[in-house]
Amino acid sequence: MTKSGAGHRPLPTSPFKPRQEAPPKHFAVGDRVTHDRYGLGRVIGVEGETAVIVDFGSRHVRVSHPYAAMFTL
Repeated sequence: MTKSGAGHRPLPTSPFKPRQEAPPKHFAVGDRVTHDRYGLGRVIGVEGETAVIVDFGSRHVRVSHPYAAMFTL
């Protein structure tokens, strides 16, 4: 007897549902943001999907993708 996971789907009531991926974060120039380490700031530059430059008042910080600690306000 062999096991095949190819056609296996979890039941809707299963506590072992597949993990849902969070939607990617997008920032635009002028967005107000908060960062877990640096606090409140404003996006002053966007480098495609790889990084954003944020003015946190006392300094400018380049925050790179995946932006885990930064959120839009």
